[in-house]
Amino acid sequence: MELLYNSGFGNEFATEALPGALPVGQNSPQKTPYNLYVEQLNGSAFTAPRSLNKRSWLYRIRPSVVHKPFEMLKSTLFKSTPFDNMPTSPNQLRWSPHPIPSEQTDFIDGIITMAGCGDSSSHSGVAVHIYAINSSMKGRYFYNSDGEMLIIPQMGRLLFRTELGNMMVDSGEICVIPRGIKFAVDSIDGHARGYICENYGSPFRIPDLGPIGANGLANPRDFQTPIAAYEQLDGEFYLLNKFMGNMWQAELRHSPLDIVAWHGNYAPYKYNLAHFNCINTVTFDHPDPSIYTVLTSPTDTPGKANADFVIFPPRWMVAEHTFRPPWFHRNFMNEYMGLINGAYDAKDGGFIPGGSSLHNCMSGHGPDAATYEKAVNAQLEPHYLLNGLAFMVETCFVNRPTEFAMQTGELQKDYFECWQGLKPLFNPNQK
Repeated sequence: MELLYNSGFGNEFATEALPGALPVGQNSPQKTPYNLYVEQLNGSAFTAPRSLNKRSWLYRIRPSVVHKPFEMLKSTLFKSTPFDNMPTSPNQLRWSPHPIPSEQTDFIDGIITMAGCGDSSSHSGVAVHIYAINSSMKGRYFYNSDGEMLIIPQMGRLLFRTELGNMMVDSGEICVIPRGIKFAVDSIDGHARGYICENYGSPFRIPDLGPIGANGLANPRDFQTPIAAYEQLDGEFYLLNKFMGNMWQAELRHSPLDIVAWHGNYAPYKYNLAHFNCINTVTFDHPDPSIYTVLTSPTDTPGKANADFVIFPPRWMVAEHTFRPPWFHRNFMNEYMGLINGAYDAKDGGFIPGGSSLHNCMSGHGPDAATYEKAVNAQLEPHYLLNGLAFMVETCFVNRPTEFAMQTGELQKDYFECWQGLKPLFNPNQK
């Protein structure tokens, strides 16, 4: 299957699957080409500033209102914040990878919520999920009313069939499905696993560069948005919707992916993390992790993010007279990390691809004892960190683990042991 994309982050796109399907000169003419229905999709308030306003005009075979009433489904492991059914521990937490299920499990059924913060009903905070699947979505479509979804595949290719076009996403890439956009997911390799950051706050955007200047980090041109593609299918289908933390289902007699043309700036997009242009120190000291920010969801307070999506990709390490791994630290922000492939330079073991960790506000963390020993005795020559791609979702709100996360067998109850070998080395008689 050949997939084509528009390029650029946040641009005004115009795309049509049939020639002349987009009206010329106005958005909602009395008579539309091909007798399509006109529908506007708004991802922001009508009166949001132009630079922040998100909306797209859709030209579709049937409007979205054509479906039977929604009915609530039984509770699933895919949840929305707030999580307040158990106390939140200040301990450092780490999980092994979740296994691929043995029973048939598609993308929606394979999502398990691990932690979250804020309140989805007040559009603040995030939730972090894992997914593990072995089948495609068949006869089912989904949209999320609670937040936008940043999907981070760890293994296995996924084909996202969305209202606005199709996207193939592999490990080492990410995609973002904005709030409210309908989609289905096909598992190309038969099984897949990865992570999801569900963002309840302001939509993700690329960060300002400040003193870095005009270039660096994630370049706008490298983000790709799909071109129009539509399904004209009749039959028995189901539309799933996560709304206020509950899953709802409505019957459909047609595929909801029936948009023939669209234009606007509210659309799904994908990004290859290999295109990220790292900025790093070339003198001394380990820089703050914020220098690796790919996307940010700001709050009204400058510099205080609702969520930052940060990666630690292959890169050169050249700092002189420097302890090169991340230093020991305690942080106002709250950090959920995952490993996509390879190894993470601050851990000698235990943190493996598909696993994750959570270090909340002011919980001390940093390199384990084995990594510290290697780093303080290393020959400081320029070297390339080749084998590893990790990410971090950093939030200003405390992440509360779910009951599942605290009870699953994948929780590493001995995680604290990795620091117990850090013995006192202080000698007042030796400088």
